Amino acid sequence: MQVKLYSTHTSNMTSKDVLIGVIGGTGLYHLDNLTLIETVNPETPWGYPSSPIAICSLKSGTKVAFVARHGRHHNISPSVVPSRANIAALKSLGVRAILAFSSVGSLREEIVPGHFAIPTQIIDRTKGIRPASFFEGTAVVAHATFGEPFSLKLVRWLEVEVGKALKAHGNGVVLHKDKCIICMEGPQFSTRAESMMYRSWGGDLINMSVLPEAKLAREAEISYALIATATDYDSWRPHSEVVTATQVVQTLRANADTAKFVAASILEDLHVAALQGDILSEETGSMKYSIMPRHTEESEEDTKKLAFILPEYFRSNELAN
Repeated sequence: MQVKLYSTHTSNMTSKDVLIGVIGGTGLYHLDNLTLIETVNPETPWGYPSSPIAICSLKSGTKVAFVARHGRHHNISPSVVPSRANIAALKSLGVRAILAFSSVGSLREEIVPGHFAIPTQIIDRTKGIRPASFFEGTAVVAHATFGEPFSLKLVRWLEVEVGKALKAHGNGVVLHKDKCIICMEGPQFSTRAESMMYRSWGGDLINMSVLPEAKLAREAEISYALIATATDYDSWRPHSEVVTATQVVQTLRANADTAKFVAASILEDLHVAALQGDILSEETGSMKYSIMPRHTEESEEDTKKLAFILPEYFRSNELAN
């Protein structure tokens, strides 16, 4: 099923009441124990998402939207993930909070492969080849705040609930909090020198996916948090083999099973918390004062494009009619 949303935004969508979006990372290509309602593939001004979006129902009837970051068959490399389309497509469905999962390398001995972490800070080591703003290519300039790159109210809620879910799962997985994640370009893994440098900077985790995802969610006024699942020790440990894809895959399956259990355990309560509104309050209205004064060089095309993610601040003549 293919749904074109470029002009009409969400007006024709049957699933626009979806509040929670889940982005699955490496090894997590679907969620268990959910009922598939429909699959949609919204066209956005930035193209199509990396996979068709599955609209699923929890037992209560609560809807959740799921997209596979690297495609259903892991055929999209980290540097070319269509993050703008992914975030815009979720926003078009009504999503206001994103729970993202990502496999990561550990830069700390205590973060053992198989452990989970919820980071609160990011160091950007991407190389500027990934489009990082919805405003790129337009005549509109916006400077979103990003001092706290994750939604802290959502993070603090998740710390409690994910901790409970992991304890209930009973497999001994530890949850680490308040960690700093490095986002590198890839697709190659780090050199030993880079890995040691990241540790000296205060990095605790490393992946290739959290940016520009977190930046785009902030611009779209969507609350965003990452659950990181450690698969390896990167390349910093002396007298140890450097990380290989084979090693990563060995831990992926167990991590994915645990992640599915966690998601199934918390999504209902997360939806309820989102309805109550407090965990979403940081992002709501946050772009109002981030957009620089508008001017006559702003085209109808720019307005139409940006209205797709921020209809509160941009309204094209076509949408007004």
